[in-house]
Amino acid sequence: MLDKLKQLDHEWFLAINGYHSSFWDPIMIAISDRWFWIPFYALLVAFLIFRFRRQSILMFLAVALSLIAADGISSRFIKPYFARLRPCHDASLSETINIVAGCGGKFGFLSSHAANTFAIAMLFALMLPERYRYFKIFAFVWAIVISYSRVYLGVHFPGDVLGGAVLGILLGFIFGLWFRKLSVRYPYFAPRP
Repeated sequence: MLDKLKQLDHEWFLAINGYHSSFWDPIMIAISDRWFWIPFYALLVAFLIFRFRRQSILMFLAVALSLIAADGISSRFIKPYFARLRPCHDASLSETINIVAGCGGKFGFLSSHAANTFAIAMLFALMLPERYRYFKIFAFVWAIVISYSRVYLGVHFPGDVLGGAVLGILLGFIFGLWFRKLSVRYPYFAPRP
């Protein structure tokens, strides 16, 4: 069973990673680069402060804690424990892989990019009032696109990003519930519906 899953993971990886073009390569590099998103993050912070004022304090705390948990668990515990090589470090794939822009660390399971972005997407899905449903959808699309870029660039298997997505959604759900509980307990910090 595990061998079949590993084979399927490799096949999906080769299919996604094999689709390259001079048009998509720089786009995927930018999407995968954390610094590329700084203007978006700055606008998001400004919007949350402007729209939610004091309520944004609790939101930022929940975001910070979920990112610390997602990044810490994925990078410091899961990657060293499973020690699964990234595709770009796997000698058996060296002749078939397209490494577009470097490789990153030695181990890839699970993807920290996926864990972090899905944690944030899930967190916003639970924190924001219902009228922000389009932003909530955008947050999940954003997480999916970033995760896809990691496979496209040859630094993660699809299983790595799926594992990261599961961890991120779980942590986003936990911190989202924590946020909701504190919002009820301390309504001063709760966002208005």
